[in-house]
Amino acid sequence: MNIINLTATDDYSSVIERLENRNNTTNTQITQVVSQIIDNVIYKGDKALVEYARMFDNVECSKFKLKVTPAEIKEAFSRVSPEYVKIVNDAKNNIKRFHRKEKEKSWFITGENGSEFGIRVTPIERVGVYVPAGRKPLPSSVLMNVIPAKVAGVKEIIMCTPPDKNGKVSDYILVAAKLAGVNKIYKVGGAQAIAAMAYGTKTITKVDKITGPGNAYVAKAKSMVFGKCGIDMIAGPSEILIIADKNANPDFVAADMLSQAEHDPNAASVLITDDVSFVSNVAEALQTQLSSLSEPAVARASIENNGMMIVVRDLMQGADIANIIAPEHLELCIEDPKSMIPHIRNAGAVFCGNWSPEPMGDYYCGTNHVLPTLSTARFSSPLGVWDFLKRTSIISYTKEDFFKDAASVVEFAKCEGLEAHAKSVEVRL
Repeated sequence: MNIINLTATDDYSSVIERLENRNNTTNTQITQVVSQIIDNVIYKGDKALVEYARMFDNVECSKFKLKVTPAEIKEAFSRVSPEYVKIVNDAKNNIKRFHRKEKEKSWFITGENGSEFGIRVTPIERVGVYVPAGRKPLPSSVLMNVIPAKVAGVKEIIMCTPPDKNGKVSDYILVAAKLAGVNKIYKVGGAQAIAAMAYGTKTITKVDKITGPGNAYVAKAKSMVFGKCGIDMIAGPSEILIIADKNANPDFVAADMLSQAEHDPNAASVLITDDVSFVSNVAEALQTQLSSLSEPAVARASIENNGMMIVVRDLMQGADIANIIAPEHLELCIEDPKSMIPHIRNAGAVFCGNWSPEPMGDYYCGTNHVLPTLSTARFSSPLGVWDFLKRTSIISYTKEDFFKDAASVVEFAKCEGLEAHAKSVEVRL
């Protein structure tokens, strides 16, 4: 755990450098491996996917099939509890209710002589969702990716997720996928899943856009297939930044830092406070809570390698640092959190007060947990309905308005030296 005192300086370069060093998607070896996987999937199709399932997922089943069958989904429902089904349905309804507010409508403006110009909004036709299942299955990611696409009106949603060594997919993921409305599910993980959805194979139809988080190999694959299809974002390791004052509960803050640390050794948990004594209180709480975890190794590595506690002059300096870091998750554990929101420009999601811990957004309240990481909240947003919609410009001139604007367009085209553009208008004059 790194403790940094910034009370006497506004130089935050050491903090930014430490956080940026977690980005391993630029690793040359990863790039080479992913490039080979994509090429192999393009040329060998389903055969490559089966080979990679055996190589990377240790699938031992001789009758392994890429596509999940209706029987497998039915069996999954029989093995999960009715309580889990209810929780998924309740979360689905919360997410759907929230995301319906994001829907966009087509619009048009009409000129004096009847010309119409506007935007036609239509859904993407086919979307591929990637759901990781490396260390733990993540059914919440199913809901967060699929439901906005359904609200947008996407006709076909396919999903790829890694199988276990028996060639099976997590029951929790299958049940969530069925309840969310996924059309087809495939037992394919890693960069090979991204390649299959981007280029298509005999079994998997290529999609128009890929969404969903994953490891460094998945992130690199998404960046490499962009252009062949769309992607939502290139996600890096998870991160949480907590701004806390002296009245915050150190046990709450420590627990929230660990909630992200357990994701990945490269995850970052950062505390900013204007109270020096609060740092030692949180440090003590972290050690106590780490000892109580059944599997503390990943969280401990994250805290030791990337954890930071930053002491600032005042909370406004803390807000300045937060805007530079542009964190995925920002918690405001301060007396009046809403008063700070106008000062926060860059964050994926903001959690206000002691009773809004980050996991409430991860699972249940309705906001999306697919968020920009590695400072990309400076220019990007959470996954939403808008990611599954296309906008098409509509231009409909009347003859009267054409003659009114034509000379200006001809002159503009000539200024750019584009003679054929000008003649396209002049021929109508």
